[in-house]
Amino acid sequence: MIIGHGIDIESISSITEIYLKKPRFAEKVLTAAEMERFHSLNQRKQMEYLAGRWSAKEAFSKAMGTGIGKLSFLDIEFLNDSKGAPFCSKSPFPGKVWVSISHTGDLAQASIILEENHEEEPT
Repeated sequence: MIIGHGIDIESISSITEIYLKKPRFAEKVLTAAEMERFHSLNQRKQMEYLAGRWSAKEAFSKAMGTGIGKLSFLDIEFLNDSKGAPFCSKSPFPGKVWVSISHTGDLAQASIILEENHEEEPT
């Protein structure tokens, strides 16, 4: 059963502006594993990545119904599988977290669906 759904959209140029003024901004948003990926990218891709992760974490907090004030960005981690698709590797939610992150032009968008775990009952 779906427990929550959150969507967020962010201007990549706004995230870039913040990052250029305060480079430590990335460390406040990205976990160590996410920072490793961030540093492997060129500057344009870094800003898309940072804006996408920001958006995904904001969307996650909306799906939880708490807003980001009740969570830390570092409580939530989105990595990429071998095909490049994002997945949630760490979160305070005990169920399944579905994530989609997209970039186009100056926008990064993320959608999060939180799904309750269903344990199969023994037959």
